[in-house]
Amino acid sequence: MANLKEIRNRISSVNSTMQITSAMKMVSAAKLKKAQDAITAMRPYADKLTELLQSLSATLDADSGSKFAEQREVKNVLIVAITSNRGLCGAFNTNIIKQSTALAAKYAGKNVSFLTIGKKANDILSKSFTVVGNESKVYDDLTFENVSEIAESLMEKFVNGEVDKIEIVYNKFKNAATQLVMVEQFLPIVPVENDSNVVLDYIFEPEKEKIVEELIPKSLKTQLYKGVRDSFASEHGARMTAMHKATDNAKELRDQLKLTYNKARQAAITNEILEIVGGAEALNN
Repeated sequence: MANLKEIRNRISSVNSTMQITSAMKMVSAAKLKKAQDAITAMRPYADKLTELLQSLSATLDADSGSKFAEQREVKNVLIVAITSNRGLCGAFNTNIIKQSTALAAKYAGKNVSFLTIGKKANDILSKSFTVVGNESKVYDDLTFENVSEIAESLMEKFVNGEVDKIEIVYNKFKNAATQLVMVEQFLPIVPVENDSNVVLDYIFEPEKEKIVEELIPKSLKTQLYKGVRDSFASEHGARMTAMHKATDNAKELRDQLKLTYNKARQAAITNEILEIVGGAEALNN
């Protein structure tokens, strides 16, 4: 059994760890509220805009379609993996890396490369795959304008023929304890399938081609921004949950150490009493 000083040192160490995890939990909880409000507010707009453009793409002729909807033989694939810059958030980053690796395996035989948003994805994926860029700095100032620059570079790669398909992998925020790993096709735009029960032909003003030219780039920027925002909210939810569990585990360990300390202290006191009684008996004899 460890001596009393060692146990006291361990209790002190666990207390310090518990204070850190508790503080990180509170910080993430405060940041989560703002991030959750942001993604909740923009999600209906982004979903409706995507639905409208998919419907519009389905009604356009092949010759009048957008350059962003061009379907061609897939030879070069770019996967955008969205993670965080920091750890201590449970399986948040691991799930994205696993899904990205599985997606790369799906395109075996093709030229697969990655663009990472977040240091954690870059650190791991760069060891096994080609990473053409790392946009970790976007989290320093997470605005629509900064994410739009990334989206514009992706659109340029597709239009120039550098890549034939772009997919996004990110964590979708459901609640503080649950994040859903999502894989979305960014380019080319996926037209919605014709359904006899769904009316796809709207009256457009101005003409469809003009809308495609102006609205699709905006929709793609919004789609990427939504993915980054979802990931940002999910990160704080995952970290808050992980730090809450870590705090509970530290408290349980501290209680066990205190019990061990009290037992060892009581044993030491009993030994001292026995020694005193034994010494007194020896003097009497």
